[in-house]
Amino acid sequence: MLNINNSMVMVVTATLAIFLLCSPSSVAILLNKLQLPPPVTGPESLAFDRNGGGPYVTSSDGRIFKYVGPSEGFKEYAYTSLNRNKTVCDGLAEFSALQPTCGRPLGLGFNHQTNDLYVADAYFGLVKVGPNGGNATQLVGPTQANSTVSADGLDVDPNTGIIYFTIASTKFQLKDFQTALTSAISRDGSFVLVGEYLANRIRRVWLKGPKANSSDLFMLLAGRPDNIKRNSRGQFWIAVNSVIGCSTLSSGVRVTENGIVLQTVSLVEEYGAEVASEVQEYNGTLYGGSLLASYAIIFTS
Repeated sequence: MLNINNSMVMVVTATLAIFLLCSPSSVAILLNKLQLPPPVTGPESLAFDRNGGGPYVTSSDGRIFKYVGPSEGFKEYAYTSLNRNKTVCDGLAEFSALQPTCGRPLGLGFNHQTNDLYVADAYFGLVKVGPNGGNATQLVGPTQANSTVSADGLDVDPNTGIIYFTIASTKFQLKDFQTALTSAISRDGSFVLVGEYLANRIRRVWLKGPKANSSDLFMLLAGRPDNIKRNSRGQFWIAVNSVIGCSTLSSGVRVTENGIVLQTVSLVEEYGAEVASEVQEYNGTLYGGSLLASYAIIFTS
């Protein structure tokens, strides 16, 4: 846990991770596709500022975009590279060899008390963007100087400002975790959920109470869990991708704080063969992001 500029940062360290649940299910109804500026792709994560602005989304070329409305669409808001060269970086494709230089933001979260945007970048670690956007300030650098370890999921405790983010590794398996892609804090701050991509499960790390400093199994899955996002009622939405044969079936799953499945929403029509990286509920509307798509979605069920 680090104290940085009056904010506290807790690093949930882990290693990467499958899912499909028997639960009340429905088909998503697409309301709108929010197209990123071509040829940019990869709105892996979404966030909304304290005034309801956004969504803000990550992208393949290291920039963060803000959706400003149907007439203007997405506009550049910030970038994570400390010395960004727009000529080289703008429009960069996913998995480009230049991403380590240009950045690849993956996790987003606002501190609504300050309106600072915190970003987990695969190559630059944890960075902070001020309320006016622009260049980011690096807070916590990469843990190792190689591409097998990267910052990924991120969440901000709305009560304390503590930042939780995961460090994912495609090479190493750290004790008790198998490739953690994301983390999400509970409404009361008593625990944080860590999605284990390779282990088909989500673990709960206790922060307070008699179980503090221990972890237990929150739920088993039949698919790969990606980002986890808390809604205003304290429930969690989990993006899940199940591989069946040569097909990928994407869905969003809503669960209680006790891991009881309330709803499963199929996103196959919206994303086809692309994976869903995030499902987020904001003001009663559902939003979706994907690492490989060129758009974010607004949908209902």
